Amino acid sequence: MAELRLDWNKVDQARTAAAEIALDTEETLSGFTTVTVERSIARLFGVDSVDEHDVPFSNRLIEVLQEKDLLGHGAAYYIGRAAVGQDLEPQEFAELVACGELDPARLKPVDRFELKLWIDEAAARSMARIRLNRLQREERLEHYGEHGGPLLYVIVATGNIYEDIVQAQAAVKQGADIIAVIRSTGQSLLDYVPYGATTEGFGGTLATQENFRLMRAALDEAGAEVGRYIRLCNYCSGLCMPEIAVMGALERLDVMLNDALYGILFRDINMQRTLIDQSFSRMINGAAGIIINTGEDNYLTTSDAFEEAHTVLASQFINEQFAKRAGMPEELMGLGHAFEMDPALPNSFVYELAQAQMARQIFPHAPLKYMPPTKFKCGNIFQSQVQDTLFNMVSVLSKQNIHLLGMITEAIHTPFMSDRALALENARYVARSMSALSDEVEIKEGGLMEQRADVVLDKAVQLLQNIQTEGMFQTLAEGKFAGIRRDPDGGKGLDGVIYQEEGYYNPFIELCLDEEAEILAAFMEKRKEAGNE
Repeated sequence: MAELRLDWNKVDQARTAAAEIALDTEETLSGFTTVTVERSIARLFGVDSVDEHDVPFSNRLIEVLQEKDLLGHGAAYYIGRAAVGQDLEPQEFAELVACGELDPARLKPVDRFELKLWIDEAAARSMARIRLNRLQREERLEHYGEHGGPLLYVIVATGNIYEDIVQAQAAVKQGADIIAVIRSTGQSLLDYVPYGATTEGFGGTLATQENFRLMRAALDEAGAEVGRYIRLCNYCSGLCMPEIAVMGALERLDVMLNDALYGILFRDINMQRTLIDQSFSRMINGAAGIIINTGEDNYLTTSDAFEEAHTVLASQFINEQFAKRAGMPEELMGLGHAFEMDPALPNSFVYELAQAQMARQIFPHAPLKYMPPTKFKCGNIFQSQVQDTLFNMVSVLSKQNIHLLGMITEAIHTPFMSDRALALENARYVARSMSALSDEVEIKEGGLMEQRADVVLDKAVQLLQNIQTEGMFQTLAEGKFAGIRRDPDGGKGLDGVIYQEEGYYNPFIELCLDEEAEILAAFMEKRKEAGNE
């Protein structure tokens, strides 16, 4: 579609302000780690399984280190000392600490050079497995190729991973490109990751490493049958954000819901905890080549989509800059937005198209994630089908990349397989019948779409510059996003924020950034070949 005539000076102002916000926030938090980051490090070194009470050994190890006021030195330091000084594998060390047979404060002293050498070598071996998964994904994508149009994304959520597999494979045969296993309600507030395959969940299925493995294998099987690579998505958020990123990287997930502010706003997780965790989780996701999906669509479930559209754009700029600071290429930033305006609003379709087209132009390399209407869905399935069709039209016209399908029974019940089939049929029909329309349409200069885009951009710049002045913590305290106020020292998980002692070392930060630099170089080469430098 012909482009909106945007004021690119304003776009630059917004991006500059967002970059300063991300820099200031990360500098404020740079001297801290969290229990979740340290559990992630333990998992990357191979700590796995649960004790007799079904408590993960990664939790037990970090709990003991925290109780003994040792965690500020980092999990890698003690895992390495146990390996070098007492010839203990990370799993063995964690089990001995958990049962009280070994006091980590009484480990034998070791040579610092030898310790760092062991830590770096063990970390590199872990990253090699993640790199292999990324290469396997790339090989499969090259083998199968990509179809034209947006990637069609559907959700399964029975609570039982084996039932999810049946539904997911059926959706693949109906035409789905991405399967998201929606996470069980409340899991984001658990400060541990459940273990093993699960058959019970409320409103979704528990995110566990075994569930990831089972679904990955099922989608590979279904993909081979239909001749497409099927992407697997889960939810990398909440109190265990970095751990779920690690599990996803180890089991070759392709897409992760991963927002910088979602847990703060919608789950009341402490902002310091969340902002530290999101940084490391994005490093892991970026190194694994996993596309993140941000959660700006959630703002519009609590705020008016017409009046608060600028908060979506401002958050996209902020998520982009946090992701860049974590080393992530733009091609892995699935920035979120949604089709959520009141259908009774005159010209709502025009405003939605303007918002979607503006996002497409401002973030040209990002695989934008476009969310369907939900807020104004009702029991009238015929009206619901019309709303979804208009949403599908905007997605095709503005060339969105990741297209989460609306369901005709959104306001009635969890979708049946037949509901997904109808949604996929609708989306494919719109994409097929309108495939060239975007190249035939011009946008009226100074018309309603450009006026709308200019207003939203103006407000986004003003909001970002205010945040730049006041700081991220104060902005969240004042409820500038989604009308939700959060206390910087409140929320869940603050007791899991730990000051880093002198000599603290996380070997995976540098390794992740090196992997991401390699991925970025590959994307830049593709851009150059496409003539889009």
